[in-house]
Amino acid sequence: MSAGRILVIDDEAGLRHTLSLLLREEGYEVATAEDGEVGLRTALADPPGLILCDVRMPRLDGLQFLDRYQEAEGRALVIVMSAYGSLDTAVEAMRRGAYDYVSKPFNADEILLTLRKAEEREHLRREVDRLRKQVGEVQGFEAVVGRSQVMREALDLAGRVAPYPSTVLITGESGTGKEAIARAIHRASPRAEGAFVAVNCGAIPENLLESELFGHEKGAFTGADRTREGLFAEANGGTLFLDEIGELPHPLQVKLLRVLQERRVRRVGASAEVPVDVRVLAATARDLVEEVQEGRFRDDLFYRVNVVQIHLPPLRARPEDVPLLASHFLARHAARFGIPARDLPAGVVAVLASYPWPGNVRELENVVERALVLSGGDVREEHLPAHVRSGTHPFNILPDDADLSVKRRLPALERELIAKALQRTQGNRTRAADLLELSVRALSYKVQDYGLD
Repeated sequence: MSAGRILVIDDEAGLRHTLSLLLREEGYEVATAEDGEVGLRTALADPPGLILCDVRMPRLDGLQFLDRYQEAEGRALVIVMSAYGSLDTAVEAMRRGAYDYVSKPFNADEILLTLRKAEEREHLRREVDRLRKQVGEVQGFEAVVGRSQVMREALDLAGRVAPYPSTVLITGESGTGKEAIARAIHRASPRAEGAFVAVNCGAIPENLLESELFGHEKGAFTGADRTREGLFAEANGGTLFLDEIGELPHPLQVKLLRVLQERRVRRVGASAEVPVDVRVLAATARDLVEEVQEGRFRDDLFYRVNVVQIHLPPLRARPEDVPLLASHFLARHAARFGIPARDLPAGVVAVLASYPWPGNVRELENVVERALVLSGGDVREEHLPAHVRSGTHPFNILPDDADLSVKRRLPALERELIAKALQRTQGNRTRAADLLELSVRALSYKVQDYGLD
């Protein structure tokens, strides 16, 4: 299938001739067909990259062509052409699988722009397929999506450490995909048939955490009405993922260190230890080196869990991964909801790629899911949240590595507040000064200093 080859299906000989001249001048290879029957045979015999198909035709109309082309598993993007009076039919064609439509009569720029958009979509789809195949070459890592150099390096390191029982520490901001990497390591390891057990060390109350991890005997404490196996025992023969290990209270750090050294656990209230065969993967959004220096994390436990460290950079540091991730999430949630979703338009992809994603991959997935639900499958820019379209986060969340100097950040904050006040008051400095609780004179000086006049 050649993306540079276009099939034009229309019963008007004059239009076929005009389009052929236009498209050939633009460097396309063009084939033509006078009706849907001939067009279907041509499309299946020598698959084009794109198809321009009229809606109203004898023998086999555009809708019937679409149905039969899809039944034959044709993969070219189909753009339908319709006269103004058949616009409803064109919309119906899109519901049945067409990529887009153009209304007759159309000018050269309009048809070429539509074709360029379709080509971008097809290029993105092929790139997604290629990268998924490339990532999938490392068994177990099919679900981890990323094309950036830093992600390829992280995946390569994860793939190399997966076959061995070494403890791995996965670092990165919240939402960067640390658990996804941990699950991939488990799937690619000899323990893949065993359980993968995940626990967020910061989500369980401190008084329950020891029992949760190691289990307890019946009657060990109030409410312990039966003996309970802990998560280490549950993960026996498999992998235990300790998310946010930096949140572990100090007494639990001591006990975890002993388990990692001895490979034995003692349930709360028990008199004897039992052996466990568990590979431990840990993750943290904290700087554990700093935590060790501040005395909040034991250095001996740090060295025990930090045998191999895999760092996942924030999404803002790898914007080239955004289009691929967005397409991945769109396909996943469309399948989950039973929605026949179309690929993301280039404009939507551009907006997503320019947003800084303080919530990282998790935030991107939520935005894509929301847009899919609101759009019914045809996501447009208006289906994205306003703060994503404008490139600013509604909670003004700072990244973990942000400059926290009050002295340096206050001027920027002051400038932003003044700019918003002037915007809200349409430039009225008296009203803006009231909002800012400044004198008009003070506001005028600041406007001049910040270059806002």
